[in-house]
Amino acid sequence: MATGTRRGALRATAVLLGFVLLTLPLMPVQAALLRAGSPLSKRLPHWYHRQVCRLLGLKICQKGAVVSERPVLLVANHSSWLDILVLSAIAPVSFVAKKEIASWPFAGTLARLQRSVFVDRERRASVEGTRSEIQQRLLEGDTIVLFAEGTSSDGNKVLPFKTPLFAAAKPSRADDGVHAACLQTLALAYTSLHGLPLGRANRPLVAWYGDMDLAGHVWRLLAAGPLDVAVDIGPAIPLHAFEDRKALARHAELEIRSAVAQLLHQHSGGQHSEEVAIAGGELPVGAVTISR
Repeated sequence: MATGTRRGALRATAVLLGFVLLTLPLMPVQAALLRAGSPLSKRLPHWYHRQVCRLLGLKICQKGAVVSERPVLLVANHSSWLDILVLSAIAPVSFVAKKEIASWPFAGTLARLQRSVFVDRERRASVEGTRSEIQQRLLEGDTIVLFAEGTSSDGNKVLPFKTPLFAAAKPSRADDGVHAACLQTLALAYTSLHGLPLGRANRPLVAWYGDMDLAGHVWRLLAAGPLDVAVDIGPAIPLHAFEDRKALARHAELEIRSAVAQLLHQHSGGQHSEEVAIAGGELPVGAVTISR
């Protein structure tokens, strides 16, 4: 076995061991907090994912912040299973996830412990049925993450948003209780590996998409080394400011495409990704970094 390959295997083994030692003792603790209805059930996953990011050597360079004083629908682009860790490390969040994840071994348990909302994205009736659950969670002050592309990309582009997904998230004007809820967009791009910029050709190595085997992808990525990810979070806009779900989806897609284009441009030596380059608004100021 070559030295580099051996070093990568040792790194992946050490990270996986650390992950197991961190995760297994906390799972029954989180389950107990959920049964008790404790506010800590929202904060523990946030703390836990920050530790997992440090364990993986995942450095998050963040611009903007998720508001904490209002319920938030956080709409994000999606390219990797790492996105779950990144968003959960940034703020206490729950995810709108496809129903298949609930039945996945281990990952499904973790998703339920983080209070994910499961939806059958192929059935319109299921999406409509999820609407009341998301509204209730917003009433309770939660931050709910929606990956509006409906699947993951190769990291070099933002896929078209699926507007039916917003039907479960867009409150009608009659729902006075959730008028305090707001929309924020979140754009993320994986920018470097071992401190070296990830170009267009190498960024799909981080992405998990299509029919990729999850276990093999996790192992290769853990063996590869520490990663940097850049995140831009947009300003909070009241959900009721949008006329309908299509207007909400259109605004979110334009903002995220623009922000992802800027992130790729900033971290790729000035070369735009033509799939995402599109005019957009100004991004908020401020930065937070979770160091490896």
